[in-house]
Amino acid sequence: MGPPRNGRYRSHMANSPGVRDNSVHSVDRAISVLQVLARQGSAGVTEIATELGVHKSTISRLLNTLESRGLVEQNSSRGQYRLGYGVVQLAAGATKKYDLPVVSRPICHVLAEVVGETVNVAVRDGRHVVSIVQVIGSSTVTTVNWVGQRTPLHATSAGKVFLAHLPPDELSAVLADGLEQYTESTVTDPTVLREHLEQVRTNGYAAVFGEHEMGLSAIAAPIRDLEGEVIAAITISGPSFRINGHTIARLATHVLSAAGEISQRSGYPKSG
Repeated sequence: MGPPRNGRYRSHMANSPGVRDNSVHSVDRAISVLQVLARQGSAGVTEIATELGVHKSTISRLLNTLESRGLVEQNSSRGQYRLGYGVVQLAAGATKKYDLPVVSRPICHVLAEVVGETVNVAVRDGRHVVSIVQVIGSSTVTTVNWVGQRTPLHATSAGKVFLAHLPPDELSAVLADGLEQYTESTVTDPTVLREHLEQVRTNGYAAVFGEHEMGLSAIAAPIRDLEGEVIAAITISGPSFRINGHTIARLATHVLSAAGEISQRSGYPKSG
């Protein structure tokens, strides 16, 4: 199965999947502008344009519209914008509590349908990761329930996502504590593991092949919050005869798209 269409995970639940018109694209960008201001407190046109990779004239037009509706306002610093009181009014209208499982579950269902494998969302718990969401794909040959189970950081794809984004001192502390061997493929050499983590940062995703359990492979991508911090990881896992060097590039496209969708719903600004 080939890569999803642009916006596959978002458009799956929309009335007209596929191509977005210019007005929808403008709304998308306006939301990103609000998210940048929420994160930074205040910012100018040039700063926002640079962060989002959008021309300054476009950002200026969006800010003018948002200002006219009370969603942003100019502060005392010339050319600086901040969120307006209109945002507070919108927030007051939110009656449903959105947490990570609620936000991520619909996207996990779509991803599992597309790739046919088990999809999980995991969070970090000290030196381990814990799955909080699981959706079984159509091709899955096992019904193992990973929800609530703790698995090691260094031998799992989700764990390597977290390790790759730890501050250097914290990473050194984890590596100095010793790395347990689970299979013959488990990486227990700190130097080799650091090389793997550098590759994770370069690729944007982590992959493991039989490091925690023989015959089980997985790929994971980071989920970020408003501040850009990695708060969770979404994973695709399955037997090594289906998830391997021949299929990993295709699966990476899907897992990165899904991670991006969840991150945006968690407040992380979208570029472009």
